Amino acid sequence: MNPFQALRVFDENGKATARVVEVALAELSPGEVVLQAAYSSVNYKDALAATGVGKIIRSFPRIAGIDATGTVISSADARFKAGDEVICTSYEFGVGHDGGYSQVCRVPADWVVPLPKGLTLFDAAALGVAGYTAGLAVELLELNGMAPTNGKVLVNGATGGVATLAIDMLAALGYPVVAVTGKDAEHDFLRKLGAQEVLSRQGLEMGNRPLEKALWAAAFDSVGGEQLAWLTRTMRQDGLIASFGNAGGIELKTTVLPFILRGVRLIGVNSGDTPMPLRREVWGRLATDLRPRHLGDIAHIIKLEDLPAYFDSMLKGQIRGRAVVQLS
Repeated sequence: MNPFQALRVFDENGKATARVVEVALAELSPGEVVLQAAYSSVNYKDALAATGVGKIIRSFPRIAGIDATGTVISSADARFKAGDEVICTSYEFGVGHDGGYSQVCRVPADWVVPLPKGLTLFDAAALGVAGYTAGLAVELLELNGMAPTNGKVLVNGATGGVATLAIDMLAALGYPVVAVTGKDAEHDFLRKLGAQEVLSRQGLEMGNRPLEKALWAAAFDSVGGEQLAWLTRTMRQDGLIASFGNAGGIELKTTVLPFILRGVRLIGVNSGDTPMPLRREVWGRLATDLRPRHLGDIAHIIKLEDLPAYFDSMLKGQIRGRAVVQLS
């Protein structure tokens, strides 16, 4: 096989530096399945990993990218054969194992999901880890009783990749969605995705009492920190919160009163290590009832060489929606 291009992250004098290089198959981390990658995507974790802002990559050099879609070239595992269209996300992909920002990937068969009917390779990459996380959050909250008739569902950090997809999914299922964003110019975009109300973060009265006015039946939070603490104080009786991000900080300063007096449940969404049966179930829903209606508006294409600049913009909070990396 001829050399191919990949975005590899190097440790240069203690600083993570990412650049596009030529790579041979023999250089890739081991695995039973080799695939011709078509697309990857950009997630907040990718930006943290490739820039070194987050201490995420286990060892260097490492090809980054925590998801990819493509076509199997060869497989030493009977579950997959040449020509199969597949998805690989999460686990150690792009962290402790060479990842998806590569025209050819080699991965363990246990990480691979067959592409569900109803999705193209582009669709699956536009969803990627972000879409899977949004779908998993919906699944987990529904298992805990979330329903459209319970009341308003707040989505915080609404222009991020997971949040935009969650708004689209929830609105399609009939949930009354309220979006919260610090980007006032994006209100029309969020309404187009399905948000019934859009609130400016700057205008929120967060207060500091142990319990505030009960507002939300459920909430999806990608921010963490002070804003997640505010959410715990403003949930309705038996309210549900899905926590899947920490753009606003990792500390949570609240009291036990929302959990005791209102029965609030704070549910962590770990998309990295989901058991494969649940992973396949969620991907099946992403191809059917959770398939976003506005994926074309949420996703746009970039190239491998565009990634370093895009990472910087993402960490500065200057992006919306999803960037799909074209590899083929």
